[in-house]
Amino acid sequence: MTDHVRVYLPATLAELATLKEHGRLESPGEAHAVTPTLREWYAEGDEEELEYVAFTRAAQGALRLLRRDPQAPRRRVVVSVDLPSPGIGRRADQELGSSLVTVLDAVPLSAVAAVHVDGHDAEQDVAAAADVVEEAIAGDPDAQFTVDSAEDHELEWYDPSELGQLV
Repeated sequence: MTDHVRVYLPATLAELATLKEHGRLESPGEAHAVTPTLREWYAEGDEEELEYVAFTRAAQGALRLLRRDPQAPRRRVVVSVDLPSPGIGRRADQELGSSLVTVLDAVPLSAVAAVHVDGHDAEQDVAAAADVVEEAIAGDPDAQFTVDSAEDHELEWYDPSELGQLV
């Protein structure tokens, strides 16, 4: 029996439409999970806290996707998936505390545990954050304040069976 790992994939609503239409996400790109370097960095955290850190970083990754796609609705999306551990690669460039992982294959809809999406009320703050997320990552305190305002919004939880209602 293969162990499974919970992985958080940053996405957009357009990618959810692709997931619904094709039954898979072809090339998820950036992904986050509880990694050995995250455990080492956050030694006092329990499993739930570590999962929350990885999830939050995926939500920030969704902001970066939105910045690159100005046509996408300004709502962060995180797709929580359970993947066999052999299908997840550790990145060689990991710094202490990193949650970045590489997903080696397409992600089937059957692996989706939940979909998390911002509510409509978050769109204005998410739009502003998407515009400055790279500056925040680079250390700009004003940009970080703007990103923090978006992060004040909790992503709503959806069962994979509700995918049709989201797209």
